[in-house]
Amino acid sequence: MTATRLSPRRGAEGAPALSPLLRLLILTQLAFNIGFFAVLPFLAGHLGDTVGMAGWLVGFVLGLRTFSQQGLFVVGGALADRYGVRPVVLAGCVLRIAGFGWLGHAEQTWTVIGAVLLIGFAAALFSPAVESEVARQAVVHEESGGGPRTRVLALFTVAGQAGAFVGPLLGALLLAVDFRAVCLAGAGVFVLVLAGHAWLLPQHIPGRSRIQVRGGTGPLLRNRRFLALCCAYGTYLLAYNQLYLALPAEVERAAASQAPLAWLFALSSLLVVTAQLPVTRWAGERIDLRRSMAAGLVVIAVGFAVVAAARPAGRTGTAGLLPAACFVLLLTLGQMLVVPATRAWVTDLAEEGRLGLYTGALSSVSGLIVLLGSAATGTLLDAGLPPVVPWLLLAAVPAAAVALLPRRT
Repeated sequence: MTATRLSPRRGAEGAPALSPLLRLLILTQLAFNIGFFAVLPFLAGHLGDTVGMAGWLVGFVLGLRTFSQQGLFVVGGALADRYGVRPVVLAGCVLRIAGFGWLGHAEQTWTVIGAVLLIGFAAALFSPAVESEVARQAVVHEESGGGPRTRVLALFTVAGQAGAFVGPLLGALLLAVDFRAVCLAGAGVFVLVLAGHAWLLPQHIPGRSRIQVRGGTGPLLRNRRFLALCCAYGTYLLAYNQLYLALPAEVERAAASQAPLAWLFALSSLLVVTAQLPVTRWAGERIDLRRSMAAGLVVIAVGFAVVAAARPAGRTGTAGLLPAACFVLLLTLGQMLVVPATRAWVTDLAEEGRLGLYTGALSSVSGLIVLLGSAATGTLLDAGLPPVVPWLLLAAVPAAAVALLPRRT
């Protein structure tokens, strides 16, 4: 991908400082995740306990939420390429506010599904717009002598995880009132985001040219290396989605409560906030993007295998929670290796002017994998199989995905 050069400010050591636009977009990711993760970790418990859904239906709804978000990223990315970042981000914020408000009052299956679809589609608008522009600006920053693009993308990930750290803690506090209060707090965060971006986000970003929506899908569908990357990334996303499906069930078994979930989510986010930049720096100095992704997928597989190995003992209490904590730790380490490498790799594979489309397609393909995989996982967890079986199967998925990674040229 070739990016138009800007004229960035220089830092104290001569390296260009992050542009005001990059700083705004990174803070955007922080705010998005505070509002989102105040609600999502507690959704499965609400659907099962309050709404009364069966396990397979809870898994399907969670997968539907991911698919309506990730699966429709290609739409949001194409719209961002055509109309620019600002209108797409603002429209997504409005829909997210409406979706959270609806979810807080939804008490029947069809109303829950409607709210979840709206919440997902909102992110399908604003997330690819923000992510593609961050990736484009990261290339500009790299070409201006600011260091590898993976470092900017890692900083973007850190901001997101900082929000994912604060969000569950906020949600856990408000859950003492009820789930509706949690949803309204999430909506309130996006009201603030909407107001801030209506004021600060530029109408036109220098160097970004608008293109027609049509005409980009043919070359994309013929790009085998990009599609292989999408499939490999989809297995990571399916593994990450188990934080909201398999992990709550394991925590409930070990602790007779889902209260420790907030602390495990906080552990994951704190690890990314403190270790993402050093891990990215280490990986960038020693291994290429493909090896970084492969290592991350293997580490994630080991995390599932740890729970599978410990599950037959059936320990409860603090000792019973240790395998879950180890799973979260290894999943997070794998995430730190996979995500910045994937985002950086997409900038090499995308056509000129189509980065939004390719960023969206990456999430759309992986979202489809999560939709199918989450329903299957929910069925496995409810099927009465030996407890080790679902975790072993989940371990096999990212391990096998290493073979899908395309060779780098």
